[in-house]
Amino acid sequence: MIKRIGYVILVALLLTGCGAKKRRTTHRKGAPVISRTETKETPKTAEDRAKGSNLYPMPEDPGRFEKFPISDTQEYIKTFAEIAQYEMRAFGIPASITLAQGILESGSGRGELTLKTNNHFGIKCHTGWEGEFDFHDDDAKGECFRKYNHPMFSFRDHSLFLTTRSRYAFLFDYRRDDYKKWAHGLKQAGYATDRQYPQKLIALIERYDLHKYDEAVVETSDEPVRQPTADETAQAEEILTHTVKKGDTLYAISRKYEISVDELKRMNQLKDNTISIGQVLNVGVQ
Repeated sequence: MIKRIGYVILVALLLTGCGAKKRRTTHRKGAPVISRTETKETPKTAEDRAKGSNLYPMPEDPGRFEKFPISDTQEYIKTFAEIAQYEMRAFGIPASITLAQGILESGSGRGELTLKTNNHFGIKCHTGWEGEFDFHDDDAKGECFRKYNHPMFSFRDHSLFLTTRSRYAFLFDYRRDDYKKWAHGLKQAGYATDRQYPQKLIALIERYDLHKYDEAVVETSDEPVRQPTADETAQAEEILTHTVKKGDTLYAISRKYEISVDELKRMNQLKDNTISIGQVLNVGVQ
């Protein structure tokens, strides 16, 4: 626990000391030394975003695997919120989205893969990966996943993953604090096969008020926040519905749309499991 707190403090100092120019190395062995330069603006173009790792480099790799025993989601947020905000400043990805993805994909830091690799986003080895790795059963048995000595490098790889692949480029046209558009955009770009992935991210963000971390970054940035158009707002809020037909049950509908029965009841203000033919149920947003 003392080691974990020590590295959290290290990152906190890095985040709060952006005015000091220090030379740091990246997390990969043998990587060139790079300098951090002060900036308050979120990168605007693909080229600018590619420079994010130079403007906001990671501290030196600790050289040994650090364990992070997280007890619950609140502790996960408290531990990694500053890292997510740091990545938002560097690359323009909403901290709320990064945190929600981390919570969902790492099981709030308690998933089997995360515990043995510090990999919070399920990033696989892929061609060209020269770092450490471990094997884990995912879509197939014994797949290769990246392993990090500290979770902060997993967060950085997640940022690079989104900023260096062209299919995610359109996301950076969205407002930096528009987590709903980002959530739906990730699904549109093919980040996840789960049809309810956007809804799950949004639910986590709103349940734990993760958007406040976006707002804190935006407030300290010189770059104005782009306002959404009317069409964008309407698209983000488009409601998906299901008309009940003969033989339907809440359980069957929940399986079809990959949401829980409790969530269906909450969304439609149902006091019990009774539904009727022709009844229109909200089943999510598109």
